[in-house]
Amino acid sequence: MASRNLSFLHVAFLCVSFSYSLVAEHAFRQTGARKMDLTISSTAFRNGGDIPKKFTCNGADVSPPLSWSGAPPNTQSFALIADDPDAPAGTWTHWVLYDIPANVTELPENVSKADKLPNGARQGRNDFRTLGYGGPCPPPGKPHRYFFKLYALDAKLNLAPGATKQDVEQAIQGHGLAQGELMGKYSR
Repeated sequence: MASRNLSFLHVAFLCVSFSYSLVAEHAFRQTGARKMDLTISSTAFRNGGDIPKKFTCNGADVSPPLSWSGAPPNTQSFALIADDPDAPAGTWTHWVLYDIPANVTELPENVSKADKLPNGARQGRNDFRTLGYGGPCPPPGKPHRYFFKLYALDAKLNLAPGATKQDVEQAIQGHGLAQGELMGKYSR
């Protein structure tokens, strides 16, 4: 009976995770934004390439450097969500960062895990239940994919520090202007 309840909870969790991802996609359809308008990259790994150990739980567990371009002129802020859709329990959130000022076009390596950054950006809570970046830490086996999704928004979200991925996805509804995505892989 306990395993049956656990299976039901796992399915329920996956359904909730999937529905919140649809909320983010809907936010962009509402505004007419094209999904891949932004170009996001890292000097640490190429799109589709391997994420170096340094940026994982097996290394220093620091955030990779990221940069972007192509934001629409009326962008007021950016939000960044990094997650792993290949996690055994469903999509695992590794980083939530929002209210990144519109004039910022890059994040350095090893972004502080403080609730508020010097540039005014705010850190959310990841699925490790901590603020800031938590690097890839998959179980041994095949590589997992890690998506760094950047959203250009027509407003600041003004959420308190510690917001979850779901909080951010709900807040961006109707404010999405453009989106970009960078994917890296990691396995142990």
